[in-house]
Amino acid sequence: MSANVDLNNRPDYDQVLQDIADYVLSYRITSPHALDTARNCLMDTLGCGLLALRFPECTKHLGPIVEGTLVPFGARVPGTSFRLDPVKAAWDIGCIVRWLDYNDTWLAAEWGHPSDNLGGILAVADHLSQKRVANGEAPLTVRAVLDAMIMAHEIQGVIALENSFNRVGLDHVLLVKVASTAVCAKLMGANREQLLSALSHAFVDGQALRTYRHAPNAGSRKSWAAGDASSRGVRLADIALRGEMGIPSVLTAPQWGFYEVLFSHTNKDLALKPEGQRAFKLSQPYGTYVMENVLFKISFPAEFHAQTACEAAVTLHPQVRDRLHEIEKIVITTHESAIRIISKQGPLANAADRDHCLQYMTAVPLAFGNLVAEQYEDDFHAAHPIIDELREKMVIVEDPRYTREYLEADKRSIANAIQVFFNDGTSTQQVVVEYPIGHRRRRAEGIALLEDKFKANLATRFAGQRCEEIFALCKDQAALEATPVNRFVDLLVI
Repeated sequence: MSANVDLNNRPDYDQVLQDIADYVLSYRITSPHALDTARNCLMDTLGCGLLALRFPECTKHLGPIVEGTLVPFGARVPGTSFRLDPVKAAWDIGCIVRWLDYNDTWLAAEWGHPSDNLGGILAVADHLSQKRVANGEAPLTVRAVLDAMIMAHEIQGVIALENSFNRVGLDHVLLVKVASTAVCAKLMGANREQLLSALSHAFVDGQALRTYRHAPNAGSRKSWAAGDASSRGVRLADIALRGEMGIPSVLTAPQWGFYEVLFSHTNKDLALKPEGQRAFKLSQPYGTYVMENVLFKISFPAEFHAQTACEAAVTLHPQVRDRLHEIEKIVITTHESAIRIISKQGPLANAADRDHCLQYMTAVPLAFGNLVAEQYEDDFHAAHPIIDELREKMVIVEDPRYTREYLEADKRSIANAIQVFFNDGTSTQQVVVEYPIGHRRRRAEGIALLEDKFKANLATRFAGQRCEEIFALCKDQAALEATPVNRFVDLLVI
């Protein structure tokens, strides 16, 4: 037989897909800490979505594709009156959740925001619950939503631990699509074969490039890309449940598989399979680790690698606010990942460009004592030339320890330090912040502030009594878990 002829022996599904499917179908979540964190994550994620509804650049994307469309048992978009098919509802929920770059974060070899998966999870759960009630069946409860969130966090986060998609130019929303596909398929009643089929299609899809996150092309697509990915997960789950066959060796197929086409050519740090092909390195089984250790953005709507820089800048603000024009230089000491993805010089073209610029996110709190979403907008930037004056005086320095401890499993620090030098030869002390307020090491300190953030975000859309009702329910773990999803979402729409 010619060596050029492809053997047509259909293989078993790749082990990576089987491991995900078996986890989603068989694992039982018993960790009180994971469930408590998931409850806080649900509050925070919904609050981020409600706050984003204040921004027309976000809301212009929302609603049905065809105006006036009526969807039986349509999934609702929190903070709005939209009732949409689950795919578009997942898109909209994911869009508002991610728009302000304010929801939770996971940092490892790959980065990402696991709560982006709530777009698909909530849309599917709300639609199915309404449909079940209409058929005289029991609806899903919020506990099912929390379980799905924990599993989606785990799938996205464990794959991200030692596999860098950004180094081959792929965007981290690929992992949102994979995780959403898995958990939404389970919610929709998929069996093992259907779930494997759906997962294989998530990997065979063309994957998003990271170019919209980086200079010179950074733009607002990064604010809806995760919603797009989560909604695609819902669509692929639906396709698989209709009986569509899977692609078993989607990852490992020679020449045509994901590893060879999209992952191997520059990823030198990845594990080698026996045949010499680079593959995912998965260092631990799926459980509840990621939700238990997820990072919350509490104080600032800013890319997470800059959170500690913002905190240090706020600390320095009283010392520099009256001497901004006397500054000679500002030294920011940081870690390699921050330098690689958010350090920028030159003009910043839009709000999305600014909220991924380490220098901008440091200059604003240095000058004004805080950083809020409105301060990324064009009119604010144009009205305050001091921001760019400060940016031009910034020197970025890598500390090898910061880079090393960023990746150490028992630390996962996100360290930044700032020191300001003046023209007269004086300087401030160097202010170092190694762990942001949303880090697990500062969880006790952070949760009260996270709750305050949620209450403030609720107040942007609802009257006081409704805010109190939603918050009281979200604070009560047992009551929230037992609440039917459709009843919970009733509280969140207008």
